[in-house]
Amino acid sequence: MHTAQVVEELNALFPHMHKEEQEAHPLGNGGAVALFPQTEDEIRNVVTYAREKKKKLAIIGGGTKRGFGGLVERTDLLLSLANYRGIVEHAVADMVITVKAGTNFQQLQDYLAEYRQKIALDPFLPLSATIGGVIAANDSGPKRLGYGAARDSVIGLRLIYPDGTVIRTGGKVVKNVAGYDMNKLFIGSMGTLGILSEVTVKLRPLPKYESLVLLAFPTGDTDTIRSFAVQFLDSMMEPVCLELLNPSLAEQLTGKRVYTLVIGFEDVKSAVHYQEAFVQRMQPPHTTMTILPPQEAQKFWQTFYEISPNGAMPPTDRAVEAAVKIGVVNLDVISVLRESELLQAFNVDIRAHGGLGHGLCRVYIKGAAESVVSSIEQLQAIAKQRKGYAVVTHLPLSFRQTIDVWGGKPSYFFLLEGIKAKIDPQRMFNDQRFVGGI
Repeated sequence: MHTAQVVEELNALFPHMHKEEQEAHPLGNGGAVALFPQTEDEIRNVVTYAREKKKKLAIIGGGTKRGFGGLVERTDLLLSLANYRGIVEHAVADMVITVKAGTNFQQLQDYLAEYRQKIALDPFLPLSATIGGVIAANDSGPKRLGYGAARDSVIGLRLIYPDGTVIRTGGKVVKNVAGYDMNKLFIGSMGTLGILSEVTVKLRPLPKYESLVLLAFPTGDTDTIRSFAVQFLDSMMEPVCLELLNPSLAEQLTGKRVYTLVIGFEDVKSAVHYQEAFVQRMQPPHTTMTILPPQEAQKFWQTFYEISPNGAMPPTDRAVEAAVKIGVVNLDVISVLRESELLQAFNVDIRAHGGLGHGLCRVYIKGAAESVVSSIEQLQAIAKQRKGYAVVTHLPLSFRQTIDVWGGKPSYFFLLEGIKAKIDPQRMFNDQRFVGGI
């Protein structure tokens, strides 16, 4: 059936739903026709239509992760949750909120700030990302050290299965221990098992005070960085982040092209100042220390979270952009960042950071196509050598089709495959979007 016929059929079935014909996108993961439902019933009706007509659905929120996974340029339909947004229930005293999946993440945080509360997550591109997309991709940033991951914040989900069934997992209270924790099955599944309709997350109070300590290492001595990190992590201090920036990224964010350790504190003012003084006392020789007070710290993070390539924005030049997420034993982050610097021999721009408390690194690459691909392959080899993993979280479709962006199938792949076959036998949702082409 031609696109015009599909649009005509959709107009007859869903006269009040906004629709758009779509052109091919360089990042793929699109659809011939985009649908913008505003209610859960409309989402279910689209799913029912797709199942009966044997059409495949690509699911999208804010579009920031469009370059993350996926081997298909365009499916039959693109289901956008951009208009499916809003707060369902906010139990202020219980510090729990339920929201529709298409709700913008930053707008949600701004709303919660009026109640001196927030979601304990710090995803990238919060100005464009939706809460559903953050959960579906299991996204988190440097503050994962203090906040935990999405799996630690989500206490309940409402999903739409490929057969149109609406299911609930978890609950709406923090102390919910009945049955299996099914939330974890869907968090990070990239929308391949169900369409997130509502997300229930626990909240935490806004900190009374926050600051950032920027500890710069002009000599570039990574042994000194390691020694400091070991000593600091063994202390009684409670930072929300302990993030190392490579020189290129440090220059962009601080103006100094040196390895820089970003240490974040959130607590009452006296506790934050006590921890700042602790860092000052153990500051290694030949390093410089800068303390950013609350407003400056917030500006730093606003810039930081927008450095990742944004799948919702069209490319601005001919250079290819890529982002790689690497997981290793926490202090191996130092070695990963040091070795990633060597990739500049491929004539690419490398900007990287990694958490010395949780072991997750992000490497951003920009340059000519062949050089970017070679750099990704080198990063995957570096991760494998350290018994870690490397997943490409942003890359144009044409290159995702030539390399394994997931870094191979895990040993438990047969379980993932079996779950997908059971829940979505028609492979209707986000086909080939997840690891191993699931």
